[in-house]
Amino acid sequence: MNLEQLDQVLEAVVFVSGDGVSIPDLMNLLGVQKSEIKSSVERLKKKYGSDCGINFIMYNNKLQFCSNPTFADPVTAVLKPTRQKQLTKAAMEAMAIIAYKQPITRLELEQIRGVNCDYVIQVLMGHNLITVTGFKDAVGKPALFGTTEEFLKRFGLENIEQLPDYDKLLEDIRALGQDREKGLYNEFEITNNGQEEGTEEEPPPFEYDENAVAVE
Repeated sequence: MNLEQLDQVLEAVVFVSGDGVSIPDLMNLLGVQKSEIKSSVERLKKKYGSDCGINFIMYNNKLQFCSNPTFADPVTAVLKPTRQKQLTKAAMEAMAIIAYKQPITRLELEQIRGVNCDYVIQVLMGHNLITVTGFKDAVGKPALFGTTEEFLKRFGLENIEQLPDYDKLLEDIRALGQDREKGLYNEFEITNNGQEEGTEEEPPPFEYDENAVAVE
């Protein structure tokens, strides 16, 4: 299989799949080397670049097509007339802490932030940005939280090691409300809702189950 054919095959397979396609599976089934896959991925990333309505992305050793985040608002307006609940700055900061400290318990997150985090955890789980990854070997077996593949896709990361400097990420998150062109997270608006420092949103009429089954 020559390079052009490999590009075309990857386009077809990833497009038809819809979900992320494993690179090891592609290597085994197509009989190609990882270096060939990576070269093809770079060419497809350029082909489906910033000026295109769709992007070709790699995350967690998987390949997938996604909509260009530049057009998140019109795409949402057409496909999701009822917009999802907006993520607040509090939720974004909690997500940054979880991303860097994972696996982390709710209590450990609250000790860092200094406020109750039940609600922001529920919001982040509702958006499939974090999940229960296991349980800590401590009294009460508290749930451990970590980021998901959806988190990697939303932030354009191939793996968690590509996270930027922690202080810089928090600085970017805090600036999102004033400068959305930074594009750190463009699927949702970021609002502060006029809340004072150290306060959280009112919890919804239901609560998440901290003792939910862990995701292996």
